[in-house]
Amino acid sequence: MSVLLIPIAPLSRTKSRLRSCFSKDQLKDLTICMFKDLGNTLSKVKFLEDIVVYCNDTEILELADEFNLTGIKEKLTTPRKSFDEVINDLNLIAIEQFEAKQTIFTFLDIVLISEKNLQEINNLTNKNELVVCPAIHSAGISVIGRNPPNIIKTYFSHPNIPSFIAQMNNAKVKGLTKIKIYDSFRAGFDIDIKQDLVLAYEYLKILDLTTTHTFKFLEDNLNISIRKLNPKNNRKFQFSKI
Repeated sequence: MSVLLIPIAPLSRTKSRLRSCFSKDQLKDLTICMFKDLGNTLSKVKFLEDIVVYCNDTEILELADEFNLTGIKEKLTTPRKSFDEVINDLNLIAIEQFEAKQTIFTFLDIVLISEKNLQEINNLTNKNELVVCPAIHSAGISVIGRNPPNIIKTYFSHPNIPSFIAQMNNAKVKGLTKIKIYDSFRAGFDIDIKQDLVLAYEYLKILDLTTTHTFKFLEDNLNISIRKLNPKNNRKFQFSKI
């Protein structure tokens, strides 16, 4: 029994790294747009036992219900829990309340992910102990599947090492042998920093995803363009207002 789990930060502090690009209200709108697109994708998924959205915001949970997803309200704490602690809490909920034998985590800002990606990841998770889709720009993780769900903890909050590297290093230390890397451009792209906004806009056009809520939001609100800083360097960019 595979359960897909989607933790979402409260709307009041969502996508804080993008505050130099958008106002708080715009970031809230962007979050809702991304969730609606994810909901549309997940509404086509028939091969998972359940899909759980974990968030403190009623607005997100009501949207989850509209897409026939299971919404669970996160209880916020002071001080805030680390992201790994939040993931562990949700993983335990999946085990105890949904009798999950495998869990798959993905995130709101994986805006290019497709039903096919999720099916392939689910199939791999059924056959392996750990499945990881690395984020294409950051050495982070965009999707992680575990079988059983508690076979290894996550390392999103590691203070020094990017989560993908930390996860793989610790999988080897723990002696896991059935490990698969799911290498996917669509499942590995996330919106995290300024350049991702421009790239998302361009990628959505290239993939003919121009009817999505996220594309429409970016088309209406994005006022920056991106250029290579040096003609011989594809990794450094400069931004300008348009």
